[in-house]
Amino acid sequence: MTQRNKTYFISDLHLGAKYLTNPLDYERKVVRWLNSIKDSAKSIYLLGDILDYWYEYRNVVPRGFTRFLGTLATLADEGIEIRWYIGNHDIWIFDYLPQEIGMTVVDGYEIKEIDGHRFFLSHGDGIGSLKPGFKFIRSIFRNRVCQKLFSGIHPRWTVPFAHSWSSHSRNFCNEKPQFLGEDKEPFISFARQWLDNHPNEHIDYFVFGHRHILLDFDLHKDSHVIVLGDWIHHFSYAVYDGKTLSLDSYKE
Repeated sequence: MTQRNKTYFISDLHLGAKYLTNPLDYERKVVRWLNSIKDSAKSIYLLGDILDYWYEYRNVVPRGFTRFLGTLATLADEGIEIRWYIGNHDIWIFDYLPQEIGMTVVDGYEIKEIDGHRFFLSHGDGIGSLKPGFKFIRSIFRNRVCQKLFSGIHPRWTVPFAHSWSSHSRNFCNEKPQFLGEDKEPFISFARQWLDNHPNEHIDYFVFGHRHILLDFDLHKDSHVIVLGDWIHHFSYAVYDGKTLSLDSYKE
């Protein structure tokens, strides 16, 4: 049996998005990728926007994602660690998925040591200088009172509204985000500032999602900024073998 000694990182699947041509086939492809790594994975890090929309009501499970969530549960049952860092599309994960699947949910960033290397892990939507409008919306979405009020609206209204918001906020199918340049990429600027402000806390890998670009940028002091791409254009992920981290794309 293959030794499980690799850690996988993936983000921005946007499962269930209405702009996907065939959401079910798309979900099946993600499941095939999960099954392809199950014999080598000791941990899987989901770095946000895994679902295009999710809201956990007290007694209602949102429609969809059956194959994906079932596969995660199977992997967790087999002893694979699963950590889900919520993004700006899958904010409203509360206790159902952690309890049913057996995974850990992280809101914000986390610094973890994995096989002797230090990782700074975050979806990235709260990193750097945020536009006032986005900062305001983000604060509303994370406000407990607003969440309670939202939960009182019938899902027949909230679900179509959320998908419409997602489809119009950014047209991923027609717009492929591009690298802005070393001086303008927010995650590069953030990583440099973080290292300057924490000279005694070295980070080997800053790993983000959110930007939908593929990036492996070599910083000073042997640190890298990794942006995981997405599964709209790239079908990409990162794999860490205990020595190095590399970006790859799923090819069938």
